[in-house]
Amino acid sequence: MSRPAPPLAPDAGIRLDAAVVRLGGSVVLEAMTLHLTEARIGIVGRNGSGKSTLLRLMAGLIAPDTGRVRVDGIDPATDRKALLRRLGILFQNPDHQILFPTVEEELAFGLIQLGQGKAEALAAARQRLAQEGRAHWATAPVSTLSQGQRHWLCLISVLMMQPATILLDEPFAGLDLPTQARLARAFAALPQRLITISHDPAAVEAADRVIWIEAGRVVGDGPPGAVLPEFQAQMARWGAVDADTDLAG
Repeated sequence: MSRPAPPLAPDAGIRLDAAVVRLGGSVVLEAMTLHLTEARIGIVGRNGSGKSTLLRLMAGLIAPDTGRVRVDGIDPATDRKALLRRLGILFQNPDHQILFPTVEEELAFGLIQLGQGKAEALAAARQRLAQEGRAHWATAPVSTLSQGQRHWLCLISVLMMQPATILLDEPFAGLDLPTQARLARAFAALPQRLITISHDPAAVEAADRVIWIEAGRVVGDGPPGAVLPEFQAQMARWGAVDADTDLAG
């Protein structure tokens, strides 16, 4: 007989308590209350629904106007150094994430932020590249990498910091099918909690939990088999109407 899983600590995972975000005078997220603890979570919504703002809120890139956000008990907007070990983020466009001219410098940067010396961090970067069969990449200019290779570089940069949770922002957008397959295999093997933000239901159909955001509110929350059919049906209804004249809030 299997033992029941131990109860979660109250501050485990990502918790939002009535978090409100206003941008340009408009409410983008309205009294968002969520507790995210599952291993694989998908967040879906059409463009302008607020899902990217939710990602930025969880990552501490913005603070709530009212309400509270905690990542394993840490305020992500005020305790950036503590957050480095708890949360990583993989942006849709790797060029928005990459800061350094060579591969080894990019991989070493996060370790330096965590307190390692530059020489030690560079040695760790070269070791990781060798483990991945890419030792020859160490001094290569990042500009010589393909889009898929830059995505891989950003993922390894995040993994070297060993965060407990990784936010994935449209992780397959703009990638060819072989690269998508390679990334999907890499994601599936990770022990970290993965929170995937996407407008594509296929990207989250294997999640443990799917949250559907529309107009800054949660309109669906549950297993993918319950949430995604409703989401797809609504997207089809909106797509059947030949009008997009409403202004984004």
